[in-house]
This record gives sequence, C-alpha cells and structure tokens, in this order.
Amino acid sequence: MLAGDEIRRLHVVASPGADQVQPNGIDLSIDAIWRFVDEGVLGASSADRRLPGREELVFDAHGWLWLAPGTYGIRYAEWVEMPPDCGGLCFPRSTLLRMGLHVPTAVWDAGYAGRGEGLLLVTSPHGVRLQHGARIVQLVLFRLSEAPGSGYAGRYQHENRR
Repeated sequence: MLAGDEIRRLHVVASPGADQVQPNGIDLSIDAIWRFVDEGVLGASSADRRLPGREELVFDAHGWLWLAPGTYGIRYAEWVEMPPDCGGLCFPRSTLLRMGLHVPTAVWDAGYAGRGEGLLLVTSPHGVRLQHGARIVQLVLFRLSEAPGSGYAGRYQHENRR
C-alpha cells in the first residue's frame, strides 16, 4: 500500500487540498449525483453493454442535496491519473458508514485517467444531506508486482474530461 505522501509525489491527483492526503491514501470528493431512470444491459461482450439512463440531481443554492434512501450514481470531482505500475481501490470514508451510507468499490486499473464514477447506497431510513465537494471515499493504491505491458485502454479512459 502506498503512503499518502508518495501518492502526492506521484501526482495521482494534480492539486489535492491539504485535508485530502491521508496516511494511507487520498480522499476524493463528490462532484455530481444522479438517479437511474431505466435499466442497464450487460451481455457477454462489450457490444452488448448499455449503461442505464440517468437524471442528474441539483444541489441547492448553498451546495446541499438531500437524498432519500436508495441507490445513486456519483462522479468524483478530482481528475485521477493512476501510475502505470499501481492499481487502486476506493473505500468509503468511515463517516459515511457511521451515517448509513456505502460506496462499493471497484478496481482502478494501472494507467487509468479520468474523473471516476461510482455507486452510492443510502441505507439510512432517514436519508442524508450531502454538500457538493464533501470528501466521501479514500483511494488506496497498491504497487503491482510488475508493470503491465500496457495500461488501461478501456471505454472509460479519460471519462468526464472538463
């Protein structure tokens, strides 16, 4: 596992805030939240894949958004550039778990670059208020036993470029 200071030196996130670099990773913050409006399709080949439609939710004038219990898609604010010899996993910050929220993880491949997306599960029966820019996950990096022949080149490479 890479230390936070090493992640900073590798410029995984270009200009992290002072409170984002943690001893064991780097925090990512919320940029956008949406609800799913129809079904997704996942077949045996990439040609048989379709993401569900989505409706982006709007933060109020003060940057807050109330979420009822349910399943939401999220986009992180930070542009992430994974080193060619590292993989990563995002874990929910412990505060989320204490509030009845969960962000399941997926693998962040070596060489991936983009503003990643994830899934937010609001399990508290009372819902939650989230502020735009709140830190919600910690990206943890692991050095691979050897660098792959090539980095990530899938359909999500350079996603959500501004």
